[in-house]
Amino acid sequence: MDLKRCFPPVVDQHTRLLLLGSLPGERSLAQAQYYAHPQNRFWELVGAVIGVDLRAQSYEMRLATLLAHHIGLWDVIAEAERQGSLDAAIRNQSHNALAELVKTLPALKAVGFNGGTSARIGRRQLLGISGLTLIDLPSSSPAYTLALAQKQQAWQQLVSAL
Repeated sequence: MDLKRCFPPVVDQHTRLLLLGSLPGERSLAQAQYYAHPQNRFWELVGAVIGVDLRAQSYEMRLATLLAHHIGLWDVIAEAERQGSLDAAIRNQSHNALAELVKTLPALKAVGFNGGTSARIGRRQLLGISGLTLIDLPSSSPAYTLALAQKQQAWQQLVSAL
């Protein structure tokens, strides 16, 4: 079974909202980019929250635009064994030090969990931190078959964190 590793966090001292996924999928790992699979709706969902067409931008511009809007990215799983891209296939995982990262972000107000795996792992680490709003979101993955309009409606609650 292949060992997969997450990417470094994309944050700065102005980050007010941290969006956490589980672990990058095969396409993302191959391209060394968060949410690289074209059917993953992450860029559309976040773009709708901030009013920017992120999909039309280069990857580097997407990250810069997120930071300009005070949004950071990371994953709850540092590394794991996994065949394919599904969270259900994750085995022998180690978790990222979320509480430690949060302590380095003075402007952080909220953490959004992109999907159930992220929420299950991330909430355990962050529940005791006061002043931090934890927001469960429907997964942006195409494997989670909720309609895009319903995902967008749920993701709109992130606006209050910005």
